[in-house]
Amino acid sequence: MPGYELIGAEEQAEVDDIFKNGGVLFRHSFDAIRQNRWKVRDFEQAFAKSVSSPFALAVTSGTAALRVALAVLDLKPGDEVITQSFTFVATVEAIIESRATPVCADIDGTMNMSPESLSKLITPRTKAVIAVHMLGTPARLFEIEDICKKNKIALIEDAAWGCGGALDDRPLGTWGRMGTFSFDFAKTMTTGEGGMVVFQNEADYKAAAAWHDHGHENNPAVPRWEDTRASSGFNFRMTEMQGAVGLAQLKKLSTVVTAQRKNRDAMWAAIDSLPGITAREVPVGSYETADALVFSVKDNATAKKCRDALLAEGLSTKILPEAVTWHFAGTWTHMPELVARHGGDLSKAFTDSRARLERAVSLPVVVKMDETVPARLNKALSKVLQ
Repeated sequence: MPGYELIGAEEQAEVDDIFKNGGVLFRHSFDAIRQNRWKVRDFEQAFAKSVSSPFALAVTSGTAALRVALAVLDLKPGDEVITQSFTFVATVEAIIESRATPVCADIDGTMNMSPESLSKLITPRTKAVIAVHMLGTPARLFEIEDICKKNKIALIEDAAWGCGGALDDRPLGTWGRMGTFSFDFAKTMTTGEGGMVVFQNEADYKAAAAWHDHGHENNPAVPRWEDTRASSGFNFRMTEMQGAVGLAQLKKLSTVVTAQRKNRDAMWAAIDSLPGITAREVPVGSYETADALVFSVKDNATAKKCRDALLAEGLSTKILPEAVTWHFAGTWTHMPELVARHGGDLSKAFTDSRARLERAVSLPVVVKMDETVPARLNKALSKVLQ
């Protein structure tokens, strides 16, 4: 995190370009006054090119991106979609909103989906798998992709934290049938709120484009108000102002990821020799976005002491251990679909994930890191671990 650190004149110039040339904030129509300014369209094309994907569709949020991707699959009640138990709540919310049943796999040492757990959960009702690249580290995509292909199941990547990352030189978000991204204010690149879906085939793209726009086919032969409809749908259209900011932010993405990786490595070098600390597992061939530095200690009590020591030093943690309730399915008692699957009691669900999360500590990585941070990390954690 995050792209907002570098927001400046470039984003302002792209937004000003809209207002100096017609001021059209809607992504469609108004051709006579918009003076050929199509910020969302340009953003989609630039993003697709950046990840070597043939099609990209900009939407209003990362949550919307997931919902739009699932709409393409035309899921029915009783269909199952498997994701992981450690993810932002939006991943499961999107599954429920698509009328499918959410099924959550345990995580492994990567803090992402365990392929072994995934294999055990597949049934004849399984229609899709959503693999999440939590906090910028790629999931075990070689294994997950293989499982999905063998079982003829659609693979969707939730790359909300993976924008700018890769595995085996393949951009995250392009391994599956579809990939989704988030551009909220704390992500690696931001449009304030916003998201993107990338596709490997035109049929999926066209279905998603129509569904996210009330079914509009955007037939060029007729005015928009006389347009034909491909399906029902909703309004998840990105605005031109978001597209303008996205165009500027995309040009900075490589700079952001490079800086995060450098700073994450400096932070880890300062603490990796401390006793009782274990690094997060990273799949071979990963190019992480380094959104956070994640490590494990011996137990939950020690993790909480680490957080307290960091706060005392003027530093902070990110999600782990303090904010896991928004990111762990074992705490989502407000979701009856999930609770019912586990006999009405989530406290005994996802035991492997729970054990890993309770011992984990996550540190935010920023672009403009104060040079004193590594030494202060060492000072704070040494009080707990030595």
